[in-house]
Amino acid sequence: MTPDIPYKRKAVDPIECIKAGWEMLKPHYWLFVGMAFIAYVIGQAVPIILMGPMLCGFYLSLFSSRRREPLEFGTLFKGFDFFGPSIVATLLHAIPIVVIIIPTYILFYASMFLAMSQAQNDGGGAMLAVLSTFTIVIVVIFVAIMIISVGFTFAYPLIVDRRLNGLDAVKLSFKAGLANFWRLLAMMLLTGIMTTVGIGFCIVGMYLVLPISYAAIAAAYEQVFGLKDPREFAPDLPPPPPVFN
Repeated sequence: MTPDIPYKRKAVDPIECIKAGWEMLKPHYWLFVGMAFIAYVIGQAVPIILMGPMLCGFYLSLFSSRRREPLEFGTLFKGFDFFGPSIVATLLHAIPIVVIIIPTYILFYASMFLAMSQAQNDGGGAMLAVLSTFTIVIVVIFVAIMIISVGFTFAYPLIVDRRLNGLDAVKLSFKAGLANFWRLLAMMLLTGIMTTVGIGFCIVGMYLVLPISYAAIAAAYEQVFGLKDPREFAPDLPPPPPVFN
């Protein structure tokens, strides 16, 4: 059963999220640039296993900065404290996309092969039909992937901030993400444009912009859920022993 954690609907302000994300980064901007680079390099080495912990560590660092807690580069690797939940969330994100994309490409190339074999008989009509159909399918796939991506927006922040397991984090993220769908989509399009511009500057610019994209998501998370007081996760310690005079 998904934990009963309240969230706000239509609470995300795309522009304010980007501004708040920048304010979150500004005191430690170059530290976050270094974190983003290392997180991306390590995460891409084995994406299914390592990307989740790296993203958890990055969001943990962002939330520490937001709470004005001490921050160091090693905070990034505390994401491995959430190793199991992050892998579950990553798999739940990746599997639907793979299930959508792979059969589509198999059907496309099979149809293309058949169309090429009949091209001489029908003057290329079969090829045109395949290309038209594939264009429509690509649009449908793009929309489906966008919906999935928006739904997963808050999964990693929920894991590190609310200590949810991977499945519960994904379920709650989908509920809150779809309740703020168009606003989150607008924010992602804006940060996507920023990242594309960064890639245009010899790839290096991507690492200068990437932290802003994640910080904007962290700010959106705070608008929708609010940040949890970390003291609520403090372990229950036994009372101190009595003092005898």
